[in-house]
Amino acid sequence: MGNYQKQCRDYERVETAIRYIEEHHEAQPGLTEIARAAQMSDYHFQRLFSRWVGISPKRFLQFLTKEHAKNLIRESGTVLDTTFDSGLSSPGRLHDLFVNCEAVTPGEYKKMGAGLEIRYGFHPSPFGECLLAVTDRGLCGLTFVQDGDRARPVADLKSQWPQATIRIDPQASAGLLDRIFGYPHDHPPAPLYLFVKGTNFQIKVWEALLKIPLGRAVTYEDIARHIGMPKASRAVGNAVGRNPIPFLIPCHRVIRKTGVLGHYGGGPARKKAMIGWESARVRNTPP
Repeated sequence: MGNYQKQCRDYERVETAIRYIEEHHEAQPGLTEIARAAQMSDYHFQRLFSRWVGISPKRFLQFLTKEHAKNLIRESGTVLDTTFDSGLSSPGRLHDLFVNCEAVTPGEYKKMGAGLEIRYGFHPSPFGECLLAVTDRGLCGLTFVQDGDRARPVADLKSQWPQATIRIDPQASAGLLDRIFGYPHDHPPAPLYLFVKGTNFQIKVWEALLKIPLGRAVTYEDIARHIGMPKASRAVGNAVGRNPIPFLIPCHRVIRKTGVLGHYGGGPARKKAMIGWESARVRNTPP
């Protein structure tokens, strides 16, 4: 199992650095200034990124630029034509290999979780503390804790499944951490089952998100076009925002066509961190 406690602590410093860059982007702060904002020396700042993502902070920050985002869009144009239209797997399409997504039936949707038992727990991850919620039919929720507020993800879970029996049981989901965050996998892991509740349109969008390759990004317009509704990009954006299992259903890989990363339920800094983290792994760039 990965050392997620250490990665979780490291992420707090990484997010502080990303937020500082966002707040002072016009001044274009240097690495020393960013390190000080994270209350670290240059040396320890370098070590932080080597531990957390395996590359230098200078290289990592290049993955957070608008130029890199635009490159991702350009690169993904032909890739999506292949992955959506033919269903062929590529080395980066980890989700296609081991994620199976099951939606509730119309009857179950109306029941709002009645008769369902959901167990949840809080766990460390490379992107901060997260809540994982599971049922006998699969993982039904993944929410990142923001600013230490554990109450909100629990309230959101209860709001989504108002008639379900929901109880805390961290052991029920602890074994999923490596299968969710354990990049790279030496071998394809055992299938991971997702159990989601949404409208037919939302399910269609979420299934499309699962086809976006690791380390790539697409636009809302791309998703709309590939689900056969080219004028529905705004509705696609709404469905992306309602994704109940972020990261695994990779809504962070959808960005605006201008190269602006856009909103994210877990916060814009976390979205940038995920994109940079995945870009570093796909490109395997030495520090």
